[in-house]
Amino acid sequence: MRGSATDPTTTPGHRHRRRTAGTLASAALLLPLLGAAPAQSAPEASAGRLQQAFATASAEYHVPQSVLLAVSYLQSRWDSHAGAPSVTGGYGPMHLTDARSALAATEHFAEGTEDARGDGARAALRPRADVPADRTLPARLRTLARAARLTGRPAAELRTDPAANVAGGAALLAAAQKELGEPVSADPAAWYGAVARFSGADDTATAAAYANDVYDVLRTGEERVTDDGQRVALAARPHLSADTSQLRRAGLRTVPADGTECPRSVSCEWIPAPYAQFGNDDYGNHDLGDRPASQRIKYIVIHDTEGAWDGVLNLIQDPTYVSWNYTIRSTDGLIAQHVKAKDVAWHAGNWDVNARSVGIEHEGFLAAPDAWYTEAMYRSSARLVRYLARTYDIPLDRQHILGHDNVPGPTASTIPGMHTDPGPYWDWAHYFQLLGHPFHRTGGKGSPLVTILPDYASNQPVYTGCTTKGEPCTAHGSGEVRLYTDHDVNAPLVKDIGLKTDPTDGVNDLSSRVSTGQQYAVADRWGDWTAIWYLGQKAWFENPREDPTAVRASGLVVTPKDGAASVPVYGRAYPEKEAYPAGVPAQSVVPLPYTIPAGQSYVVGDEMPGEYYYAVTFTTDSHRVVVGKDLYYEIQYGHRVAFVRAADVRLVGSGR
Repeated sequence: MRGSATDPTTTPGHRHRRRTAGTLASAALLLPLLGAAPAQSAPEASAGRLQQAFATASAEYHVPQSVLLAVSYLQSRWDSHAGAPSVTGGYGPMHLTDARSALAATEHFAEGTEDARGDGARAALRPRADVPADRTLPARLRTLARAARLTGRPAAELRTDPAANVAGGAALLAAAQKELGEPVSADPAAWYGAVARFSGADDTATAAAYANDVYDVLRTGEERVTDDGQRVALAARPHLSADTSQLRRAGLRTVPADGTECPRSVSCEWIPAPYAQFGNDDYGNHDLGDRPASQRIKYIVIHDTEGAWDGVLNLIQDPTYVSWNYTIRSTDGLIAQHVKAKDVAWHAGNWDVNARSVGIEHEGFLAAPDAWYTEAMYRSSARLVRYLARTYDIPLDRQHILGHDNVPGPTASTIPGMHTDPGPYWDWAHYFQLLGHPFHRTGGKGSPLVTILPDYASNQPVYTGCTTKGEPCTAHGSGEVRLYTDHDVNAPLVKDIGLKTDPTDGVNDLSSRVSTGQQYAVADRWGDWTAIWYLGQKAWFENPREDPTAVRASGLVVTPKDGAASVPVYGRAYPEKEAYPAGVPAQSVVPLPYTIPAGQSYVVGDEMPGEYYYAVTFTTDSHRVVVGKDLYYEIQYGHRVAFVRAADVRLVGSGR
């Protein structure tokens, strides 16, 4: 039902899991009349506090409640994060920023020691990763102080009290409306310019992309339970328009998108990574190529920056450093492109994956669960990935949309140093919803395959080492599930022999974890426990019927060919020796310290020929793409993917 001119904002726009039709119908009837959450039973009586805070701030600062709700949703999805700051020092439901101390405390890099190029044909590249300090913070990173002045409330209160935080956001929106010379209006359509200014972006394209996202939320509506258990709802206004002409009076700069490869629905800026020679006949920080004509782009690799925006952009412009294709800013979703898709960035620590992938960095920190990502960044990233997937025919699944933590070490010696970002706090389920490919059950009742799919908010495994070695991290939702050697939480964790260390619950220890969207073959079941084949062994995880952490799936699996006791597993899919032409040194095809024993099965993600991109010189005249006759299957082997030779295995359909 459309909202009226008086802006009834709290009818649920659409329905989410585990809510009854009766509850939603009641909300639809009551909320427009009350302007707040519906009356509830005693255990849920607190659910209306935040909804009421939006109504109160709306009345005090004369900002439409729906606009407040939509802006807050794009910033935080209405979560308060217990007063903890985001990756850019943003606090509370309105993401009011006070970044000076937060950024100073969290600027750091690297959770691994990998060679970003990952090409054994060249010397390892492990440059220093010191992020240059930048203490001249832009206005977008210090909005909380201004909100404190406008409201007369202490800054500490705006950080920790969600109601005060919402009031601060309302005051900023009202001030932006006044500065634009626009009248206070009850019509949400009249606030486009103020919303664009609220983003903190200093250019027209980014501000417009942010405002368009807010108005998309207004049109579709949203409803969810926040991280502190409060139900918040925003009515759908499907026919709402916006006065976009206001943006011309916002006084923002124009940034040309020339040279970028981005969809029109995002703001994209060309900040090139330099291709230059230096030192002893070395060069950086990427390789020129001719993809997809020379090689298919098969993967998109998701990273987090482990540093703040300005410092990271300084690094990408250093020819002695490494590279990636895109960086996405947390506050407003601005995308900077650095390396063309035709060229090969040095980002994943595995040359084979680099040569077949695009790398996207997201402003954030793996080991900071409360340094949360904004909805603006998730949405901007999802639009970019959808565009790239469509352009290069990349399937939208977890076998092709990889985390850096899913990229295998190319050789045995590299396994311990491989990076582990974006880590257990990246919300893969939400991300794939935004990609338009949500995870769901695809297998029949007797399917021997599963897709990992815990409820992100309620799934809170214990991790340690976020701030102090051995100390527990703050309890937080996670998309990952822990694996044991038996159907018992007191059993030892599953061991990854490639890491050469005993497994722990450390936030960077991937040895005994599976991630949302990954698929595995079922090895056994016991009550509320499911076992899967993982790293050549049986691995157990809790999967209770009433609150499952995995759903049945269908797909293809590989198993060793009849008569083979086991088959080798590889970290890269390189051609056979005979495929290399004169002048191109043959690369060794050496298995990792893993095998697939007879009787085990692993889910297949793709089939591909062995390929190697020979590019070891600054000039491109000697560059070659070598394609072999040997075929490989990409499989989900452990937390990371791996490769097996098609000649070693038997392909089996399963799960329908």
